[in-house]
Amino acid sequence: MRLILFLFCVLPLSMLAQKKSSAKKKTDVKLPADVEAVFDSVQRQTFRYFWEGAEPVSGLARERVHMDGDYPEKDQSVVTIGGSGFGIMAILSGIHRGYITREEGFKRLKHIADYLEKADRFHGAWPHWLHGETGKVKPFGYDDDGGDLVESSFLITSLLCVRQYFADGNAAEKALAARMDKLWREVDFNWYRRGGQNVLYWHWSPKYEWKKNFAVRGYNECLIMYVLAASSPTHGVPAEVYHQGWADNGRIMHKREVMGHELQLLHQGPAPNGGPLFWAHYSWLGLDPRALKDKYADYWKENRNQSLINYEWCVKNPKKCAGYGPNNWGLTASYSVKGYAAHEPSDRSDYCVISPTAALSSMPYTPEQSQAAMMNWYRDMKDKVWGAYGFYDAFSQAENWYPQRYLAIDQGPIVVMMENYRSGLLWDLFMSCAEIQAGLKKLGFTINR
Repeated sequence: MRLILFLFCVLPLSMLAQKKSSAKKKTDVKLPADVEAVFDSVQRQTFRYFWEGAEPVSGLARERVHMDGDYPEKDQSVVTIGGSGFGIMAILSGIHRGYITREEGFKRLKHIADYLEKADRFHGAWPHWLHGETGKVKPFGYDDDGGDLVESSFLITSLLCVRQYFADGNAAEKALAARMDKLWREVDFNWYRRGGQNVLYWHWSPKYEWKKNFAVRGYNECLIMYVLAASSPTHGVPAEVYHQGWADNGRIMHKREVMGHELQLLHQGPAPNGGPLFWAHYSWLGLDPRALKDKYADYWKENRNQSLINYEWCVKNPKKCAGYGPNNWGLTASYSVKGYAAHEPSDRSDYCVISPTAALSSMPYTPEQSQAAMMNWYRDMKDKVWGAYGFYDAFSQAENWYPQRYLAIDQGPIVVMMENYRSGLLWDLFMSCAEIQAGLKKLGFTINR
């Protein structure tokens, strides 16, 4: 028994020696001095959401922060699992940038590990929301009070990045890396096949079981869940789950031209013009699309073209929304004049609301266009759209609507994707995982990096 436990604890880290962590600072993309100054200000200020603005008991990301007073007291301790994953990657970026020291980042991440090990989990998967003070599930909906495999996958991506970042560190850092690895290994992806089906289900509840009945098929923000499921060294799923479930036996392919740019995949919704831009962000915070292809798509091309279509829509502005243009664009899920909405380039889902995360998190795909928007908001609209944690979540010039509110799932991708554009840090960390490389190969991906 002692030998088995020894192997369980030691083998994961010995495996890491196959691919060294990528914590060393690389040469950044060269930017004009004025752009670089604003770039760093935006990245640093947005990072503060996950550092100064974190829920204190857990160290995790609050679901939302309202600076305008319209913020129920009971909501201030609600933490989000997916948004916390984005925030953990933002902390690694903060260490890398010198916003915090390595020791400060380590202490926060250790605190987070302490919390996650004790928090509610359901066959290894965390729920969508937790009560920060207790680690107990806060239902996301009436029958959604159990495991959320998609949100958990966003978190797991970040835990693997932490593992890689500290794998070659001192004894305490290596111990933290081992704990993050253990959390990853405990997620039972096979359970979420709902009795062995060749598809993954989003939710399971001990009370309502499979009542949500949400089989996840692409294309949307959930690709990372299938990559992790195939890569799991303890509960890995066969390749057929990806090809029959996510890719729907090839029906995921749907080539078409939109505004002069080719899309290759069937964007769910349906979203003929590419859908909200978070689909090009959430799975791709750690998964590197720059040279990733399979038999269904070239993923760099897909993400870049989705971003360009979103940009072109705002420039052409078919709905005549006030303010839209080359330096004011970006449609994705965010707060809205109609509550919360998944804004996208279509007549039915464009409410004349700009979500800064859409353009900023697309920085690797559309650097020129994203920087133009960033500079405009920072220089010319800062008094209306900027606050303690960077740009506010959304605004509408057409409606003279400038709420002072933030959402974790929108702030996190800004920090991470700006860092990936700058240095490739999170892409390098995640892609250095030996089991991720093996999982991608298992699914038929080609990787040229």
